[in-house]
Amino acid sequence: MNRKSWHLNRREMLAGAGVALALPFLDSMAWAKGAATKAMPKRMVVSYFSYGAYMPNGGNGIQNMKQPHHDWSWWPCKEAGELTFNQNSAPFKPFKDQVSYLEGLDHEGGWSLGGHSSGDVFATGADMKESEKTNNISIDQAAAKVMGHHTRYASLVMGSEGGTGSYGGTKTLSHYGPGRPIPSMHNPQDIFNRLFKPYAGKSIEQVRAELKREKSVLDLIMGQSKSLNNRLSQADKAKMEEYLESIRALEKRVDRTTAWTQRPLPQVDATDFNLDVSYKDPQEYLRCMYDLMFIALQTDSTRFATFQTESENSSQSELWNFATYALGYKGATHDIAHKRPADYSGQWDQWRNKQHAYFLQRLKDAKEGDGNMLDNTVVLWGCGHPHASHSTKNYPIQLAGGNKLGFKHGKLHKFIGDNKVPLSNLFVSMLNAVDVPTEKFADSTGEMKELRG
Repeated sequence: MNRKSWHLNRREMLAGAGVALALPFLDSMAWAKGAATKAMPKRMVVSYFSYGAYMPNGGNGIQNMKQPHHDWSWWPCKEAGELTFNQNSAPFKPFKDQVSYLEGLDHEGGWSLGGHSSGDVFATGADMKESEKTNNISIDQAAAKVMGHHTRYASLVMGSEGGTGSYGGTKTLSHYGPGRPIPSMHNPQDIFNRLFKPYAGKSIEQVRAELKREKSVLDLIMGQSKSLNNRLSQADKAKMEEYLESIRALEKRVDRTTAWTQRPLPQVDATDFNLDVSYKDPQEYLRCMYDLMFIALQTDSTRFATFQTESENSSQSELWNFATYALGYKGATHDIAHKRPADYSGQWDQWRNKQHAYFLQRLKDAKEGDGNMLDNTVVLWGCGHPHASHSTKNYPIQLAGGNKLGFKHGKLHKFIGDNKVPLSNLFVSMLNAVDVPTEKFADSTGEMKELRG
């Protein structure tokens, strides 16, 4: 098809200075279907729920094939192959051709950790018991390291409690690398301001002047540190190198922010969000967080995001009461995992699934090129242990989206016995799908060809 005067070229607009830099794909860009498809942003989301999932016919994460399939089991069906949906998984029925369930996957590096501690390695696959005691890089940061320069923010890190927590009690999924967890953001207003009002009322000239001063200070520190390094022992040199790496990371961040001050921010109306939502309305809170993640992706403010919807150690926060507020359960949310009440266990999973399905629906409803945003976004949803047993093996795992990134869906896959492979194999496939060439991640043994050839 020949280009008309009113046709828009996404590459030109991304290189320009207009507000369209931050817009999603527009219909007027679709004059060259092949080129438009290649120009689509490729995105990745990792979302996590805590305290396992209800598996009454397979409490260790593997279904007991001698028992009938339970209608409230987290696993939607019993047999490997084409998906059917039960009560627990019903919220995902509209996405049959866009979701896959994967049974038997886990991180060997988390086997020796406690059940709640395995959340630490969910997105990293690190061996925190032995060789990587301060964790390692997470999949989203591996992607952001290579492709994050294409957007204003390399990644978006969210969590319902905020901060980093501690080893064995993380409140974030994201890690730059060993010893460098990334604090998650949990306050909707703060997240909105960070994304769309980052200059806090300052003029662009003021922001640039502050960044210039900060860069000068960092340059001075770097120069002095290098001079000092020549007089240090080998042990101290190793510590100094970690310090210098942090300085280099700050310098890159300053350079990046300076460059993006040359481009206008997307215009997003804060009144479209319930930014003062309370934890005591958990559905509204989680959906507001998902809305913010969606708009960050839609405006191409970032392409890589993590969201820890619940931490594994929430006894000091209102999350401890989420099931009470949402379902009327009389007890701490964590207790459901141990007591496994028949009237609440699968229902609690279903409630959580509804919130995640809400996010998938927003992606699916957003037209993009000749498809939708979900087609160009691969979304991992799961937990670092199954239910009740606190086993650190056989995580509940669902993958959604990415149909235009090469993923094939609509099945339950079983990676059990001789078919056992690491969860990190899925990570390799996810990274390759978003144009981050990867042969190995953590303990991976290859790509997961069952989902992406």
